[in-house]
Amino acid sequence: MYQDQVHRSSAGIVGGVMLLGIIAWIGGDAVVRGEGRTPWLALASILLVVPLVVAFSLRPAVFANTDRLRIRNPFRVIELPWGAVAALRSGYSNEVIDEAGTKYQLWALPVSLRARKRAARQQARAAAEGDSSGRTSLVTRDPVRAAGDQIMNDLRELQESRAQAPGAQGEPGVRWAWEVMGPAAAGAVLLTVLIVLG
Repeated sequence: MYQDQVHRSSAGIVGGVMLLGIIAWIGGDAVVRGEGRTPWLALASILLVVPLVVAFSLRPAVFANTDRLRIRNPFRVIELPWGAVAALRSGYSNEVIDEAGTKYQLWALPVSLRARKRAARQQARAAAEGDSSGRTSLVTRDPVRAAGDQIMNDLRELQESRAQAPGAQGEPGVRWAWEVMGPAAAGAVLLTVLIVLG
């Protein structure tokens, strides 16, 4: 078994870091300079919002090795041995389907229609250049793909090659991400109490 290959959304990470910076700036200012209940409301809001920002931007990741696929989505972690994977599908979102027919989205691998169009234009340009020069085009052998589609293709190849391997058998496992949901729920409760008590 080789080390996990980790796939994440760089745009999601950049967006999450920027949002956390804005929250720290505005929330920190409210805590330090606020008067009356404002610092407490700001702290409760930060406790609610920060875990959600982390969950949807920094947390999502897809880990793949020779035995299994582990998907870390905002509120769940899904472990799928390759033998339990029925299909990896790309449409308007990337998803994996297990043998029981349960579908799991891959939050860390968002579909970029813009990247797909760019790849299709490059493919068409390469085909046109090959035709005009009279050379055999490399398009059919090595097609240009969007980054997310290429990762999905690599995962499909890994699944196909490892589906029957003894170490890649077993049942899917799903666990809730209480480390994200707990602080967010505590922040929501605290914020509600502060608002109600007025």
